[in-house]
Amino acid sequence: MPPAAGLFPIQTTNNADAFASTSTSRFRRRLTSTYCPKLPSRQPSSNPTSDSTAVNSRGEDDLDSSGFHSLSDDSIHTSGNPATPEPQTSSLAAESSSHIPDPTSVALFVSSESEYLSSTGATIGTANITSSLARSSRSSSQAPPQVLGRRQRSSTRQGPGAAPESSGRAPDADDTTSEPAKKRRRGDTMMGEGDSTDQHNGASLIFSDGSSTPHSRRTTTSRITNGRKGRTAVNGKGSSVSTTVPSTYFGHDRQEVTRLLIQALSDMGYQTAAENVSQESGYELESPTVAGFRSAVLSGSWAVGEQLLSGASYESDEDTGNGLVLSQGSDRDAMRFWLRQQKFLELLEQRDTTRALMVLRSELTPLSHDTTKLHFLSSLLMCRSTQDLMTKAEWDGANGESRKRLLSELSKCISPSVMLPENRLAVLLDQVKQSQIDTCLYHTEALSPSLYSDHLCDRRNFPTEVAIELTDVAGEVWQVQFSHDGTKLAACGSREQVILWDTKTFSVIRLLSDHEGGVGNIAFSPDDSMIVCCCQDKYARLWDVNTGSLLKRLKRYDEPVSGCVWAQDSRSFTVGTLDRNHGLYTFNVHDDEVHDWGKRHRVQDVCGSPDGRWLVAVDDNQTIHVYNAITRELEFDMELKARPTSVNISQDSRHLLVNKRDGEAQLIDLISRNSVQKFFGHTGGDFLIRSSFGGPNESFVLSGSEDGNILIWHKNTGAAVERLPGHHPRCNAVSWNPGDSYMLASCGDDGRVKV
Repeated sequence: MPPAAGLFPIQTTNNADAFASTSTSRFRRRLTSTYCPKLPSRQPSSNPTSDSTAVNSRGEDDLDSSGFHSLSDDSIHTSGNPATPEPQTSSLAAESSSHIPDPTSVALFVSSESEYLSSTGATIGTANITSSLARSSRSSSQAPPQVLGRRQRSSTRQGPGAAPESSGRAPDADDTTSEPAKKRRRGDTMMGEGDSTDQHNGASLIFSDGSSTPHSRRTTTSRITNGRKGRTAVNGKGSSVSTTVPSTYFGHDRQEVTRLLIQALSDMGYQTAAENVSQESGYELESPTVAGFRSAVLSGSWAVGEQLLSGASYESDEDTGNGLVLSQGSDRDAMRFWLRQQKFLELLEQRDTTRALMVLRSELTPLSHDTTKLHFLSSLLMCRSTQDLMTKAEWDGANGESRKRLLSELSKCISPSVMLPENRLAVLLDQVKQSQIDTCLYHTEALSPSLYSDHLCDRRNFPTEVAIELTDVAGEVWQVQFSHDGTKLAACGSREQVILWDTKTFSVIRLLSDHEGGVGNIAFSPDDSMIVCCCQDKYARLWDVNTGSLLKRLKRYDEPVSGCVWAQDSRSFTVGTLDRNHGLYTFNVHDDEVHDWGKRHRVQDVCGSPDGRWLVAVDDNQTIHVYNAITRELEFDMELKARPTSVNISQDSRHLLVNKRDGEAQLIDLISRNSVQKFFGHTGGDFLIRSSFGGPNESFVLSGSEDGNILIWHKNTGAAVERLPGHHPRCNAVSWNPGDSYMLASCGDDGRVKV
């Protein structure tokens, strides 16, 4: 019968010598340490001895990719092919170890097995028992099939297990140039059953620490974690790190990045993933001391917390103490005071007044930290109930969020190298997003930017074209304002009516009349259910937006009402007037209670911060007055070089926007009390010109101008983004729709409202 496709004639004479030259023990080791998939079953042979030997060696003869015997240790591979069966070495090794096959019978078996599989349609590799000349004569276009579970090799390569050339034949030129050097000298020892094999399918072996370098070849190096040096990577101490792993991640400290990831995974609820990252990297989020301090605060173990705090060191100290490191400038006594204050409040919550009094006298008072606070805590001893205590102390109890807030404040005094600030990765991501928004010149996208790509808005989406002109207001239009949800637009001016439009259809939905002499300012309540009209007839009127009915007409002043500020609960509001004797008044919505602030200046404009902390009023003497909106006490004054015409506070309650008659708008930080940005290009004058914040995330500052134009600046950079033609002769106010970042409205002396 002719040989199957890809098979070469079996040369038994030369190959018998090759097999005979192999020691019996070496051949046994190769047969028991290699594996091929089992062949299909066939009928037993008539020769019992041959069958017995063939069965034991079948499926265990190592074949290279060209189908030839390979007895080299380097030929042991496992396949990355998922179809490759898992090795069953234990049973095969036991079965074959009791038989020492005859080399000739093995070669003959391969031939007969090939014939059998050819008749059944199965495919196997061919036995490598021919010379290199026979292999080199094979055409490259007729590559033999690859044996399942074996890595394919070059067809010109001859494994060490192939039969040697006959000594009586001289090699030709092709033989001497194409034959590669042997991989191992004949005297090398064979690999045992417990020896390591070479790398699988050419891929690196991955060790437990993620390195491809064996443990025996690595060098250890001391690293600093959480500010401490050591030899182990437990709880912020040093780690043995492979030299192949860089110390930075794209320029960022690898330890810092890893700890941020561990914290973020824990915050998101992926605790198992966080533990896996910690175990594999060798870094842990916190040292045992820091973790113990955190646990003590959250569990109310105040003695343990103070003990750990007493053993803490500072960042500049050479002695690391117990592992709890305080940031430079932190006040240890202040931290003790906060711990003991929480202890005092919890004892009052338990109605254990005796022990609470002892804590106040023997623990809080000796610290001499905050006398005013001590007097306040003493007054809490008179509280008649737990609810009264929580209300006066503005404290939600031990089972609320008070301990977490305490830990948050304490963590600000602890070095971030040992205790990361809360939600640190989220804070950094917010900063990245805000930075991209700040550099986006035409930012109009209301949604938060994606982290997948850099953020950039198209100028075509920026509101620069007039879509509609509203002419329902007769006379000059002095103010235009959107509701907080952006569904309504209100305008007022020199006539007695205030008009409200629906921002989807721009049809008139309300006419609020009977304002003699005109309306200088309007203000929607935070819930958009009411609106206050500040009138030239020296009254302030409160209207119901939904029904259009007049709810209140407030007391008459000696001068016109100039502005209004709502409380965030929509239950009260404060008006400013030009009456020097009654500059600021607060009114309740649901009763007739009135509070006179007792301020003696003429209020040109007034505004309030969304968080309820600040109330800012400007007078006619170039002065800004900043008040505490809760206590109504003056916080500070600021003198300007020109008379301010309008004021506005940002949604983050941090920045105050002041427009001045000299044609300059100024951004002031209310915390630092410094000017942080100035805006130029518009024209000021003797008339009231209003400026405001606008756009997504309040990225822009916009203002009217005496020359009739609309000016838009980038808030953080101060760059002029657009100058739009507005009204004639002047543009009095501009407002950006908080519910639609692609819409703004302006008004002017021409009696028009442009959208």
